[in-house]
Amino acid sequence: MHPTIDSIGQTAWDACACPEAGNGRPNDPFTTYRFLKALEASGSVGTGTGWHPHYLSVTQGDEVIGVAPMYAKTHSQGEYIFDHNWAHGYERAGGRYYPKLQVAVPHTPATGRRFLVKPEQAATAQSALVQGAVHVATENNFSSIHITFCTQSERDAGEAMGLMPRASQQFHWFNDSYTDFDGFLESLSSRKRKNIRKERKRAQEFGGTIHALTGDDIKPEHWDAFWVFYQDTGARKWGTPYLTRAFFDEAQARLRDDMLLVLAERDGQYVAGALNFIGRDVLYGRYWGCIEDHPCLHFELCYYQAIDFAIAHGLSRVEAGAQGSHKLARGYMPVTTHSLHWIGDESFARAIADYLDAERAAVDEDIEIMTAYGPFKKENIEEQE
Repeated sequence: MHPTIDSIGQTAWDACACPEAGNGRPNDPFTTYRFLKALEASGSVGTGTGWHPHYLSVTQGDEVIGVAPMYAKTHSQGEYIFDHNWAHGYERAGGRYYPKLQVAVPHTPATGRRFLVKPEQAATAQSALVQGAVHVATENNFSSIHITFCTQSERDAGEAMGLMPRASQQFHWFNDSYTDFDGFLESLSSRKRKNIRKERKRAQEFGGTIHALTGDDIKPEHWDAFWVFYQDTGARKWGTPYLTRAFFDEAQARLRDDMLLVLAERDGQYVAGALNFIGRDVLYGRYWGCIEDHPCLHFELCYYQAIDFAIAHGLSRVEAGAQGSHKLARGYMPVTTHSLHWIGDESFARAIADYLDAERAAVDEDIEIMTAYGPFKKENIEEQE
């Protein structure tokens, strides 16, 4: 167990987290050393945040063959897989739910590997990381372990190892080899197609210019503006923003080529913005905010600009973040996301297992219903299924 990512080191960490990055962009920017280090260096995790790093590593001889981003949690904020009712129930029964262990990327509801293992030692390292997490929890009286937004294959492997699987739901846009935005619109029903065109037209009437910026084109003044937007959204949604202002400076230094910042400028002032992160094949929508309200500008900056970027750069998917059934009408379809859970108290674990069985059935039914009401022409929905 490691209290800082530096004690594992960038070379060893990234060899497990993103071995593909030697041939270009990493699959998942969020589990890279540079992203997790930016969270640490900016004070977005650590003392006073409720996210206390307990990184895991597995070695074979002198070689690190697996790592995991694990944190001791003293609350359930910034996770997006909600267990507040579990905590209340456990504590009403006389237990102590916090601290718990979270294997996740803080403040980031994006699917990706959580057990970061070298491919040639995958099974051995993955099993050792799970056993290591359970050992840490047991030895330190943590109530539980929560592995959130893991991959389907990790979900299956974890269940085989005795962890409890949980299903939840997000909305993702899928690129069906579209050559441009109009090509995407042609796959929609007539009514939905007309509605999106109307929304894009209304958004463009806000009276200014939309800028899509990456890399060195993102300047300090852009982060100054976006920080104001982020604070406003964070205060309304969470009470206190999760990320510090220093995170965005760290991100610019370490991650500028992995980010797409979309800003709306009017009369020389930035009035709204959306921040995305760029993976090898996926664009991840993360944060939005504004200081002026304009009709449909949120849809344009967060959803339609993301689709434009994905089509232009040949990305297969846009993940639009947590929740939001309003995304369905804008071409983002419901998908299942996965997590895994371990509860130390056996009787409480049995109760949670029963709850998760019922919840998975409800999520499956919900996704089936919403897919049927999706915006695509009927033949397109059948092809996606």
